[in-house]
Amino acid sequence: MRESTIENYLVERTKAAGGECRKLKWIGRHGAPDRLVMLNGKAIFIEPKAPGEKAKPHQVREHERMRRMGQRVEVVDSCERVDEVLA
Repeated sequence: MRESTIENYLVERTKAAGGECRKLKWIGRHGAPDRLVMLNGKAIFIEPKAPGEKAKPHQVREHERMRRMGQRVEVVDSCERVDEVLA
């Protein structure tokens, strides 16, 4: 399974739940999450990965920086993990 398959599943499941899933382009923030999910009055930044793939060190640093500012950041590498995050 490819990363794009996980990402497409994320978009489909978010829409089915009544939310929005936006692709993000960050200027000057290397390693920031690729997707923003807005669902049930909450925002979740999501980094999709191929199955078994982990965030790279520069991504981990950026995700931690965002978490310290109170943001929810999740890495998803499977359809099951997408379902867990959206639940």
